[in-house]
Amino acid sequence: MIDLAAFNTWMATHPQWLAGVLFLVAFLECAAIIGILLPGVVMLFAIAVLAGSGILGLGETLALAFFGGLLGDLSSYWIGRHFHQDIRRLPVLRHRPEWLAGAEGFFARYGVASLLVGRFIGALRPFLPMIAGMLDMPFGRFLAVSILAAAGWSIAYLVPGWATGAAMRLPLPEGFWGEAGVVAACIAAVFALIIHAELRQARNAPLIGALGCLALLIAMLIGWPHLDALDHGLMTLVQEHRQAWLNEVMVAVTRVGDFRTQFIAGALLALLLAVLRLWRHALFAAGTLAGTALLNTTLKHFFGRARPEVIADPLSAFSMPSGHASASFAFFLVLGVLASREKSPRVRLTWMLLAVIPAAFISISRVYLGAHWPSDIIAGALLGASVCAASLWISQRRDELPALAPRIWWYLLPSALALLAIASIWGLGGAIHRYQPL
Repeated sequence: MIDLAAFNTWMATHPQWLAGVLFLVAFLECAAIIGILLPGVVMLFAIAVLAGSGILGLGETLALAFFGGLLGDLSSYWIGRHFHQDIRRLPVLRHRPEWLAGAEGFFARYGVASLLVGRFIGALRPFLPMIAGMLDMPFGRFLAVSILAAAGWSIAYLVPGWATGAAMRLPLPEGFWGEAGVVAACIAAVFALIIHAELRQARNAPLIGALGCLALLIAMLIGWPHLDALDHGLMTLVQEHRQAWLNEVMVAVTRVGDFRTQFIAGALLALLLAVLRLWRHALFAAGTLAGTALLNTTLKHFFGRARPEVIADPLSAFSMPSGHASASFAFFLVLGVLASREKSPRVRLTWMLLAVIPAAFISISRVYLGAHWPSDIIAGALLGASVCAASLWISQRRDELPALAPRIWWYLLPSALALLAIASIWGLGGAIHRYQPL
């Protein structure tokens, strides 16, 4: 086993090797067999903290992790494609046949989606690309899914560590770390409550999640005046890393969460479900999205919090909670719930994680552009999550929502993704000008 303390010490004294080590660890973490033996998650977090301390920019960090992980996937796929069933006779797998059997069963059950979901399950990540190659999955299909999975994986695994390292480098306001610790501990407690209820397969797990998110939302709505150091510290940290090319990316991302875009996307989703006569699914989706929008508007006017003085044209005066964060979390969590029905608790939780990644990216874009305080987007995320969980609990008080047939996703996903992509790039030039800093 690798001595993590010695590894961290070596990296701190040899920062010139950080980029190469990051790429190598990301590659090995996703490579066949090796990934299950390597404490890659802990190593990647430590590397990301060092990168954020000023050695590597966020874009470089994510790119190195993305290409390293993707190369690991491709090498595993090639091994499976080349050796086929002879893989079972490899020394390590010959003595641990359950490793391969578990990945095979998961792949057989979930097909292409297993490559996306399994990327976030440590015991499966190193084996699924090899299984895909062994079973002769078409390379084009494998590559498309692997690119998407590697992008989400690099963001989820590297951004927290990089942000921590960047925050430790700056002279942050007094009280920042105390406020950040309280907020992080509260969020972790709610996550632990939800995970515990889901793993126990509690019938009222959605209600537990709704109440946990609601309690934390109320605490945020009452306590945001006491999070001044956290808000200003994170805003300073994010604004320090603004770049011209990244401005365009973030404006395109933030437009996915615009009210008009989310309204059309939500209406399209509910309409398609209704046309397919999936009435309970349609009511769940419509109830979540409409309820989130109404509550967000009401809370904005009730609290009347002013936006940060960063951009000249914020479009609306009120900031708390973030409409972009609440709408995007509600929309993507609805998709995650629909995708995770009738699956094991671990797979359900993984689908929720996948749903959170694009929603979190949209939320972060609001802070980057200076349109919202960090506490605004946390409150918005909690609002969207609590309404989604409550709507799910109401929708399946008698019977659990059944899973959608795979063919239905061929209607839903392309339609939703095409709409979001068009909304993101349509009139992008004018939107970029609107979000220029003062």
